[in-house]
Amino acid sequence: MLTNPIPKVSNQLQYRAIGIVNGKFIPLDNKRLTRGFLTDNKGEKIETVVLGKALSLLKKHIDLKKNYFWIVYPKNKNTQNLHLQVAGIWHPYQLNDFSKDSKNTNFSKLLEELDLKDNYFSVRGELVFVNTQKKEIVIKICSASKKNNLKNKNFKLVIKGELSLKLLNSFVSLDIIRYGNSLKLIKYEVVEKNLSRNN
Repeated sequence: MLTNPIPKVSNQLQYRAIGIVNGKFIPLDNKRLTRGFLTDNKGEKIETVVLGKALSLLKKHIDLKKNYFWIVYPKNKNTQNLHLQVAGIWHPYQLNDFSKDSKNTNFSKLLEELDLKDNYFSVRGELVFVNTQKKEIVIKICSASKKNNLKNKNFKLVIKGELSLKLLNSFVSLDIIRYGNSLKLIKYEVVEKNLSRNN
């Protein structure tokens, strides 16, 4: 069974921002593996932190000289400055129940079978800002846990792309591709227009 690095959504109004990036993780300090850069296949560097749940995987299974498919959460303040948080590693042979005799299978082809590809991000949230001149949009993503009503649980992502001003305050599902340190809108779907409840 091939596990999907980006699972299907569990409900229609599920907020999320998650992606998959192939590259090498280079820690700033070999003693502390939590901060560093993810360097992709084109040599682009993205500032990256490793979250607690991925840290033990990193220590036990990962050869830092090799490329892996990293499951990441994106954060940014503008379209030029992407920051990633590593939540896991997608490795069909090491970390999934996958038959060992298929070692020669191409990872990119496996991703295609799941309708995914390198640098793909799934972003779901409320459209809160449209800049028609800069061709940028801002999506607000809320934390799943309602118990923690902390403001910093919600965050905004700035994405290159165009959406109609009429869609402001609507809940949208976006397919995004990463180019360098930017996130670019490929296609979108309006899940619910004008969210009436105030998040």
